[in-house]
Amino acid sequence: MARILVLAMAAALAMVFGIAPSRAQNAYVTIGYSNGGDGGTVSVIDPASNTVIGTPIPVGIDPFGVAVTPDGSKVYVTNFYSNNVTVIATASNTVIGTPITVGHHPSGVAVTPDGSKVYVTNYRSGTVSVIATAINTSPLRSGSARARGPLAWQ
Repeated sequence: MARILVLAMAAALAMVFGIAPSRAQNAYVTIGYSNGGDGGTVSVIDPASNTVIGTPIPVGIDPFGVAVTPDGSKVYVTNFYSNNVTVIATASNTVIGTPITVGHHPSGVAVTPDGSKVYVTNYRSGTVSVIATAINTSPLRSGSARARGPLAWQ
């Protein structure tokens, strides 16, 4: 039941925030288990030529969700089995800092329209983690679908 509520929360977040127009010039695609099970990667694709740019960017194990900040400067990638989120700088296509720890099995990810927060749904723990993008830390707070309704913060 909690998993269904988490999925419902993810869908609601997507409807509330919509798909923000991105100023990022490229597409970012996750590829899980590309390193023999040690981790996954994100490939950067030039949409004009449909070609891969550079080498794949190493992230956590089984990367799943991808969200770009409205200004196009950062990409947030959920790593399902690493239980964290990797941040990529789009200007250099490199990882920024260390992965941000969130709940168990992060999957869905959405950035607020002003780019100040990132919401991450955690499938296994039935929670939503909130990342403050200015400092890239989490949980700013974490909510549970098992509490008093969607986004009831613990």
